[in-house]
Amino acid sequence: MLKEDLDQNNIPKHVAVIMDGNGRWAEKHGKQRLEGHAQGAKAARQAVETAHKLGIQYITLYAFSMENWNRPESEVSGLMSLLTSSIACQFKDLIENNVRLLTIGDNTLLPENVRQEIEAVVKESEKNTGLTVIIALSYSGRYEIVQATKNLLKKYAEKPFDISQIDEKTFAENLYTAQIPDPELLIRTSGEFRISNFLLWQISYSELYFTEKLWPDFSEEDFINAVYDYQHRERRFGKTSRQINEKK
Repeated sequence: MLKEDLDQNNIPKHVAVIMDGNGRWAEKHGKQRLEGHAQGAKAARQAVETAHKLGIQYITLYAFSMENWNRPESEVSGLMSLLTSSIACQFKDLIENNVRLLTIGDNTLLPENVRQEIEAVVKESEKNTGLTVIIALSYSGRYEIVQATKNLLKKYAEKPFDISQIDEKTFAENLYTAQIPDPELLIRTSGEFRISNFLLWQISYSELYFTEKLWPDFSEEDFINAVYDYQHRERRFGKTSRQINEKK
């Protein structure tokens, strides 16, 4: 399937991706796990380029969960090195193409050199107005919700307000993604059918797309297929099909 096969009037504004299967790809090809992650980094770059071509405005990549800190120390160390080199090398030309970088998650847990590299690129790209690439690092959906609750409690302690006025909009303003629209489409690779503590609040009405492809094998065509599938879903948001059709 090609880009031209898509309805250009129905491109999702925000696509989130659970990039799963790097380790299994490495095992399948008789390679070390870090080689799988290196190939996964190349697939991430290709996904960003595809999103840019399709006119998607935001893409969020689940790069490293808070639970991933429990992996073997050698793998975590290798991932951090790969992350630093990938951001340093790959984002230079992306910035020149008007791409903006943001991160979500608890960056205080990252090694200082990784955090500094990320902060430098975020700062350098902050005025760009094209595709926004959001990397979820040291991220946990439950942790994010707990932190948002703590933020609200702290604000109340500093200056009490009418808690009955807290609604979904108010709560969302305290999440990492306060200035980012919710994803319309969530893609997960490797054949797993779960969301793994990712954007629990934000994906309430996202369309979920699962594929057997391991992440390093996820191509531009696979991305386009996911968007095509999204375009053929009926998004009702609690309404009936009849109500949706009557508005057309």
